[in-house]
Amino acid sequence: MVDLWTTLLPLAIGSAVVPTQIVVTGVLLRSSRGKAAAWIAGMAGLRVLQGVLFGLVFAEARSHATSAGGPRILASGLLLAIAVLFYATALRQAIAGDDAAAAPAPQWLSRVESMPGVAAFGAGAAYVALSPEKWVFTLTAIGAIADAALGPWASVLNFAAFVALTVSTGLSVFGFATLDPERAAAVSARVGRWFERRARIVTVLLGAVFGTWFLLKALSALGLV
Repeated sequence: MVDLWTTLLPLAIGSAVVPTQIVVTGVLLRSSRGKAAAWIAGMAGLRVLQGVLFGLVFAEARSHATSAGGPRILASGLLLAIAVLFYATALRQAIAGDDAAAAPAPQWLSRVESMPGVAAFGAGAAYVALSPEKWVFTLTAIGAIADAALGPWASVLNFAAFVALTVSTGLSVFGFATLDPERAAAVSARVGRWFERRARIVTVLLGAVFGTWFLLKALSALGLV
């Protein structure tokens, strides 16, 4: 279980620590808590759908690999893909030096605030569905859980915990707004601006650290280290 979460936790952090999730949640909260909840539910719901669709596929692939006595090609391949993705993202941000690209455009945010609840749910699902990085993160998490062979209920619980962590920043903003509405808007705005200003350095650091971590895990899965 500990080995599983050494894979799942960095993936969840990489999915959650992004300015967009915090900023959009804060903007929607200015309009309605229901819209913010729909946005978060859309992100979580799409990942749950991915888990249902690909969980069976990955479990079947693992059973064939196990019966054939082969190495953990599926898991190691996904881990290598994650390592390359983290390195590429870090390199792109280090070269570009454009923090603004990591945050939603002001014009887009003005349209977000006026969205109805159904559209906010769809936007949350589309935010995950249209991001290649988030696809790779979620598929790697599904593959890691399938490879751990925990059994049906343990696998479901671990994936549910992973999904909850991927939307943890949005849930934190939402919870704060519910408990203390008067301070929530100001604090959310400050946190959003902090992430916008430091998005580049955070991305570079996470990319370098997690890229190296997943590269080592992939090589270990292949028996090379």
